[in-house]
Amino acid sequence: MKAIVALHNHIVAALLLIFFGSAGLAQTPALDDLFDRLPAAEAREAKQIEREIWIEWSKSGSAAMDLLLERGRDAMAAGSPDVAVEHLTALIDHAPDFAEGWNARATAYFQTGDLGPAISDIGQVLTLNPRHFAALSGLGMIFEQLDRPEQALEVYRAALAINPHLSDVKDAVTRLEKTAIGQDL
Repeated sequence: MKAIVALHNHIVAALLLIFFGSAGLAQTPALDDLFDRLPAAEAREAKQIEREIWIEWSKSGSAAMDLLLERGRDAMAAGSPDVAVEHLTALIDHAPDFAEGWNARATAYFQTGDLGPAISDIGQVLTLNPRHFAALSGLGMIFEQLDRPEQALEVYRAALAINPHLSDVKDAVTRLEKTAIGQDL
């Protein structure tokens, strides 16, 4: 419960930074431009913008750190999330301000079923990069697994406020809203 309260505080802080400005956190002129264009983009253009955002997010500034990220992602793709956690932990140890390292490790923890560490890592992602719509989406999935639909709906909506083109998140919001009809969320 403590972890969820702390994470909620990270989410609120991230949303405040998104809407009221975030001095230097995961900001580059390239990313700012991409995020400015994303909401109004048509579907095909939105997919391209998302790809460009991921490319920017994946740049650590160090070839060695980029290699650790790649190895972690490759291990997850190969069905070895435990190995991915090892690579990504090494990445985080050497580049603790690189949000994508935390996000990738959160994903690996999610794949291993370690939801507590995944939630903790997502908190770090959102502290470093409050516009990380994928981290918010992942957090929504975790909240759903924990049978916390009101929190899931909150973070899914936050993800859509950043990137309205997330079809799986839209589907999740629709599903949760239908479930909530007649219930207090």
